[in-house]
Amino acid sequence: MDDLTRMWISTIPALDPESREVILGLDQASADPAERMVCLLLNRGHEGEDGVFYLLPDDLAARYERSGDRLAVTVTAHRDVLAHDLAAYGEELRDALDGLPRVASDGGELVVLLRREISTDFVPAEQDGEPQPVLLLDHVGGPVGPADPARLFESGDASIAVVNATWSPEGAARHTPS
Repeated sequence: MDDLTRMWISTIPALDPESREVILGLDQASADPAERMVCLLLNRGHEGEDGVFYLLPDDLAARYERSGDRLAVTVTAHRDVLAHDLAAYGEELRDALDGLPRVASDGGELVVLLRREISTDFVPAEQDGEPQPVLLLDHVGGPVGPADPARLFESGDASIAVVNATWSPEGAARHTPS
């Protein structure tokens, strides 16, 4: 099933009216602890253009995967960075961290926070030899429609974080048991 209220291929005219982007929606009030962890890590961002926050690769990273006509995006974080930031929050989020799937990495232990996919023939463009970044649309208020990301951002009801992305070989990412 496509994640049409959580992942879009769209344009944010205020950023670049010519560019199609991969956008993942994040609800700050989500019941999903992993989605709330992503929102927490967005506070580590560094503001670039007006309202656009860039994240360090150690904060959050995204990986594109393609399987047939499906494009998937997996968002990961370094477990130790997340554990450090969760120290100031309730036990629910700290306990949920231990249950998240893990991904093998040369740079330390990564945890999978989000995985979303849709059917599309869209292939992210390359910029300087790397896949184009993934945009995280941070808002409050539950699922939104395909026309809403641009409207929410332009009205100031959402912010956008830019997350570096990589390509994974054909097929799903390999997870280690949690």
